[in-house]
Amino acid sequence: MSEFKLHCFGESGNSYKPALMLEICRLDWQPVWIDFFNGATRDPAFRHDVNEMGEAPVLEHGTLRLTQSGVILDYLAEQTGRYGAENASERREIWRWILFDNHKFTASLATLRFLVNFAKTGETPVTEFLRARAITAIKIVDGHLSDNSFIIGKRLTIADVSLCGYVFYGDELTIPL
Repeated sequence: MSEFKLHCFGESGNSYKPALMLEICRLDWQPVWIDFFNGATRDPAFRHDVNEMGEAPVLEHGTLRLTQSGVILDYLAEQTGRYGAENASERREIWRWILFDNHKFTASLATLRFLVNFAKTGETPVTEFLRARAITAIKIVDGHLSDNSFIIGKRLTIADVSLCGYVFYGDELTIPL
């Protein structure tokens, strides 16, 4: 039995983030696959037993169950002593970028990717809006990284892990990265 279980599905960049963190920390973990596209997260049993929010990822560690990729990344950094903040100022900066990721970067990229690749909506005013928003968010990150090797300081942190989740699906984003 693995120490960590991650409820996830392969098409989810938000699931990829904690999976990557578990891997780079070399933790003993196993995926618990969620059949998202057939409605598993909308099932009342899933919402009752796994995540009331009906989302992936979900991390189980002993009796602890965590949801939301940023919270999971923070927990894993705390547990391992790796890729987290070294002081209060750095912690605030990490969370500033994780919140930017969740509200602007991933929110735009993930929703655009879903609409274009899975819902097959074609171009609509919504996809045009999301594409413009995603391009703006990418430019912000690119601008920051033009002067820095990492998002925070001179080392990899959970802010970098958070921001990379949907970049690995670049060929599905219909946006040049």
